Amino acid sequence: MTAHSNETIARGSVLRIAKALPRGEFFAGLFALGCVSGFTSRMIQSVNRLGWADALFNTFEISVIVWISCAAGISLVLRDRTIGVSSSELVLGAGFVLLVIPPIGSLSWLAVTLLSLYIIFSTTVASSRRGASILLASTVPMLWGRLLFQLFANLILQVDASFVGWILGTRRTGDIVEFADRSGVLVITPACSSLMNVSLAFLCWVTMSQLVCHKKSACDLLWCVMACISVIAVNVTRMSVEGLSQWHYTTFHSSFGNAIGNAIMLGLIVSFSVLGVRHELFRRI
Repeated sequence: MTAHSNETIARGSVLRIAKALPRGEFFAGLFALGCVSGFTSRMIQSVNRLGWADALFNTFEISVIVWISCAAGISLVLRDRTIGVSSSELVLGAGFVLLVIPPIGSLSWLAVTLLSLYIIFSTTVASSRRGASILLASTVPMLWGRLLFQLFANLILQVDASFVGWILGTRRTGDIVEFADRSGVLVITPACSSLMNVSLAFLCWVTMSQLVCHKKSACDLLWCVMACISVIAVNVTRMSVEGLSQWHYTTFHSSFGNAIGNAIMLGLIVSFSVLGVRHELFRRI
């Protein structure tokens, strides 16, 4: 038997297996691999920066909203019981794996973005499209929001600083705001930016609405905007409290202070999202 014959037989076997493979399991497996790769990269960075204990306490600097959304999206994709994966989709899967194997988080989330778009525009299975929509939204705080911040970092930080300076009634220079008691200055760093929290509010809204099959209405934009505004208000208030004095900064600019602020923002995000989908959600309950 020639090498060409062996190759033909192997290719035929792969195609037969693909035709008998549930599409949900195939794509959910790819998404799971992509998310794990993206999370692993961020977790390693968090542990190196904070140590195991603090990194674990801060959920490896990955919002619980992202963790839950990715799990929800994968579970929805997995519901697709359609049998048969095409040869072109096998090639797509191979390309996806090549992107997520390197320990580079941005490549993994780019692969998740592309695969999500493919499923949204190619499948007619509702659960798969809903799951892909959630996973696509998950890439906003994990990739696209961060890229947007890098492009417009100075402008975004200056906007935050303007709000803080206005509340404190002190001078602002770029992203630096003078303390209310004139004892020093508060520097607004990328970690303090409101942009990331806004992207989490958007993700929570998409996840909640897709999970309960929310029927779109004109009020959706209102609830989503309210969630975004609420987290901006909490974030700016937190920075303003830190800018009252050196004591306030030392007291509230800590892991405990950040945990309290994040818990408040999480509660507001979830509350506004629940209010927006309350009809479908309570009908299910």
